[in-house]
Amino acid sequence: MTGLLSADEPLAVAVEQPQGTSEFLLACDHASSRIPRSLGTLGLSDRELSSHVAWDIGTAGVARLLAERLDATLVMQNYSRLVIDCNRPLASAESIPSRSEWVQIAANEHLAPAEVAARTAEIFTPYHEELRTILDRRLRDRRPTVLVSVHSFTPTYRGVSRPWHIGLMYRHDARLGAALLKLLRRDERLQVGDNEPYAIADDSDYTIPTHGESRHIAHVGLEIRQDLIADEAGQKTWAGRLASLLKQAAGMLGEA
Repeated sequence: MTGLLSADEPLAVAVEQPQGTSEFLLACDHASSRIPRSLGTLGLSDRELSSHVAWDIGTAGVARLLAERLDATLVMQNYSRLVIDCNRPLASAESIPSRSEWVQIAANEHLAPAEVAARTAEIFTPYHEELRTILDRRLRDRRPTVLVSVHSFTPTYRGVSRPWHIGLMYRHDARLGAALLKLLRRDERLQVGDNEPYAIADDSDYTIPTHGESRHIAHVGLEIRQDLIADEAGQKTWAGRLASLLKQAAGMLGEA
């Protein structure tokens, strides 16, 4: 197999509001559960393909609404993480997963080098090249940039309840993450995770380390609990909350 996507299928990456004027650039690595037609269903059921194992439920809606409220450019991945995970290093065992939580993906086992190369070339590379191109252009134009990566997490994982409403991910550069954490925790109704339930690591994350940390631009990863953004009402609530607080947090970056 040397080709993956047909000419009539969506490109790997979608860019919304390319003329956004704000300092924010949004990335949504796991926005879709779509599988290329050439791969069928990867042997999975509709239930499995609609679950968290295939995508980050609710993030596409939140990211679009957030982009509108912030007047920000949004870069979204159009295919499932089960095809190739755009937030994993290519050397990671989870780049093309053969198992995700409780689901075995037999179709991803024992792939030929040409099959891996096709997924990399047609899905992973175009997504990250788009982010690089936008960031390079903003640098040339001397536009300030704040990178925000939007993800979601399950209310329970392997039978363990997750109490957080939202978690923030940041590592070497805590400027934006710490400011946003402080603002979110002013709302006593919210339980906010500080690098919980996920934290950035070199073997499990790609977007923030590659496009945020390496460029020394302010950045944060958002992890919103899925049951809170599974419908349009929840997505609007969280997009409104985060738009306001992200603007405030960005305004705090220059403070001593």
